[in-house]
Amino acid sequence: MPDLFVIGGITDAMRARLETAFTIHMASDMDDPEAWLDANGAGIAHVATNGHDGVKRAYTDRLPDLRMISCYGVGYDAIDTDLCRERGVVLTHTPNVLNAEVAATTLLLMLMCYRNALHDEAHARSGAWERDGNAPLSRSAEGRKVGILGMGRIGQEIAHKLAPFDADISYHSRSKKDVPYTYVSDLKEMARDVEVLICITPGGPSTEKLVNAEVMEALGPEGLLINVSRGSVVDEAAMIDALQSGKLGMAGLDVFEQEPHIPDALKAMSNVVLLPHVGSATVETRAAMGSLVVDNLLKHLEDGGAISPVPECADMVT
Repeated sequence: MPDLFVIGGITDAMRARLETAFTIHMASDMDDPEAWLDANGAGIAHVATNGHDGVKRAYTDRLPDLRMISCYGVGYDAIDTDLCRERGVVLTHTPNVLNAEVAATTLLLMLMCYRNALHDEAHARSGAWERDGNAPLSRSAEGRKVGILGMGRIGQEIAHKLAPFDADISYHSRSKKDVPYTYVSDLKEMARDVEVLICITPGGPSTEKLVNAEVMEALGPEGLLINVSRGSVVDEAAMIDALQSGKLGMAGLDVFEQEPHIPDALKAMSNVVLLPHVGSATVETRAAMGSLVVDNLLKHLEDGGAISPVPECADMVT
């Protein structure tokens, strides 16, 4: 059977399907994956990885016959797409199957921030309610002016889920979309006009620190910043300064610049809700993502095609 080089982990269900078509080689089981590839990399055409680990150049340089990378996750900024195109390597990811779950996590962060959920849960659990009386009033999430940075598939799902909250939605993206929301061409202008700024744009060099000190100051002392995209999209140091100084009101964060590290300054703030990058982390959604990773590999093995190539590689498959 053909060989499959796996970076990161795979589930038991993925392994069971993959073992019917490939001989699996786990990088995590190797003392020195690069040395192993020096000896065995020739002839390996398929790699499975994830959006966090990506594929190091040291690996691709040792895989002269590489033809496909199947990535577990919708984000793929840790994989060199230019190199993939140059070498004729098809890169796939797992879009759509996680849209609803990431959107639900976004609403969770918004509600937790406005309704002061962490404080109130602790107030009830600690006995403070009985001992000290009612918790302070929180804020309503209804009828908020929401700006979405990125209006792709997940951005549109977030907007859809906000409908019952009667949100006034605007968005900023590289181009205007065919959606019933207000397009704003300038990010700082949009931040100035909304109460909630939700980041769901792809990571990578083009969006690095796109949400900078000026954008956060425009959002203002009553503003809520939510990031469910990539930690690199927000200038983390500037965000910490804005939250500490009161220039920014609150933040709900699922992603960080140096994951899994979270700055102690963020952990210490009562106006911040922190999640450990769990936007799509449900049993059901992760199973669907894993299934799509395998489907892409089996499709390519069968006829050279792919089910969900990244946009940069869409023209490379039929």
